[in-house]
Amino acid sequence: MTRTIRITAAALLTLMAGAAQVAYPQTTPSPTAAREQVFAAERAFAKAMADRDLAAFTKLLSKDAVFYGQGVTRGPAAVAAAWQPFFVGPTAPFSWEPTSVEVIASGTLALSSGPVRGPDGRQSSTYNSIWRLEDGAWRVVFDKGCQCPPPKAGADIAAGCAAQN
Repeated sequence: MTRTIRITAAALLTLMAGAAQVAYPQTTPSPTAAREQVFAAERAFAKAMADRDLAAFTKLLSKDAVFYGQGVTRGPAAVAAAWQPFFVGPTAPFSWEPTSVEVIASGTLALSSGPVRGPDGRQSSTYNSIWRLEDGAWRVVFDKGCQCPPPKAGADIAAGCAAQN
């Protein structure tokens, strides 16, 4: 009987170890590598706007995307439809760039922040986006801007927005 319990316990531990590997795949990047990947993904997201490429923009949206703007928009199709007017015309009505990216220890979730600039190059607001690693690609899950004044030199942009929201 004791041998049966030991064999059963060993089998359960083996199954649990296998399940843990499925839940937490070893392919997640280190936080440092993930940070650089999110900077690159955010730049690609902004470039899609500059290039007037709504399809490239949409590919970077999570299936769970939630964007705040004139209300809350949920899902990539609805976000793309809401943003489609920003892609009309030869030049983008605004641009953005990441200046700050933080990644959680698992390397699977990140926050990016940076200035939003009008066509004249002046900062008009600040954005904050939450990115999630999905099937090996970084995608935007949440996006929200704020009408924050430009931060003082060396100030944390996200902290400035938090103080106003």
